[in-house]
Amino acid sequence: MNPTVWCDGKEQGCQISLFQFMIKILLKAVNFIVSFIVFFSLCTAGVYAAYALWDNSRIYAAAKDVQADMLKLKPQTQDVENGASFEELLAVNPDVCAWVSLDNTKVDYPVLQGDTNLAYINKDVYGNFALAGSIFLDSRNDRTFADTYSLLYGHHMENSGMFGDLELYKKKAFFDNNTTGMLILPDRAYKLEILACLLIPVSDDFIFNTEQWQADIDGELAYIEENALYLHENTLEEVNRLKEPKLLALSTCSTEFTDARTIILAVMKPYQTAD
Repeated sequence: MNPTVWCDGKEQGCQISLFQFMIKILLKAVNFIVSFIVFFSLCTAGVYAAYALWDNSRIYAAAKDVQADMLKLKPQTQDVENGASFEELLAVNPDVCAWVSLDNTKVDYPVLQGDTNLAYINKDVYGNFALAGSIFLDSRNDRTFADTYSLLYGHHMENSGMFGDLELYKKKAFFDNNTTGMLILPDRAYKLEILACLLIPVSDDFIFNTEQWQADIDGELAYIEENALYLHENTLEEVNRLKEPKLLALSTCSTEFTDARTIILAVMKPYQTAD
């Protein structure tokens, strides 16, 4: 004889109502958990964003403070005839080898050179850790700028920090109307005359292999003429006439593509004080 299961309608209705009630409770619990996770994530993101803004402002403030301190020690070009005074800068850090400035920009910094190109990428002139780093000369270059081709690096920072203002030269009007700067060394100085602005990948050996152009710079000049965003033709003609031209490149990061670099090239002309 087969067993029979009896279920009355009222009892079945109660069981369905209980099941629905439990589902509602479960859904409310899940909804609460999801809402809490979303709320917690938003709070965390907000806190992180606030911290990032604070940390970013601290980095920029620190870099600005260091520059202000260094500007007090900037060698003056009127002293170049008898050798610009670098004693105070060298007392701060013996790795200081020059001072570079570009007219009508905020590029106005001491130049350092370390044993490698990582030495000052995140270190200020005092030798302290700083995300803003320093302006530094390629470690393969002669620190006296005796080379035919020298290369400087600097971070691209907002608010015109470090080499942030190199971005200005990618605007043709600025490039056309701002063509001068200065490189001051302990024993002499050079007037900088802007030659070209380039946008290249960091893998570009024509710019970043400083050793290949020391004997003959003609290949680099041809490359610059072919690849420049903007070029001062008259300056290039003048460089081609020089017996021993000297070029200075200034490099910083750019955002147009992965590993993009903005390069400003300038001709180094011996500075002469007025009689």
